[in-house]
Amino acid sequence: MGIMTDQVIPHADVIEGWRASSYSNTEGGSCLEVLDGDRRGVPVRDSKHPHGPAVIVPAPAWSAFVTAVRSGRFPA
Repeated sequence: MGIMTDQVIPHADVIEGWRASSYSNTEGGSCLEVLDGDRRGVPVRDSKHPHGPAVIVPAPAWSAFVTAVRSGRFPA
């Protein structure tokens, strides 16, 4: 099953307001940026590729992901 096109922002750099995830570090490793306030869900992009696409994650799935990260279910 592929990602539906309405769940992708092809050129994420045209939207302002991206913020680094609170779990990102300043060492230039893996870093996610999120965009608050999108009615479709939570847009997420790779900070190293801001011109590339962003994926829109449904709000309940994003909440479950953040809960799992906070509880340590994803080891470093």
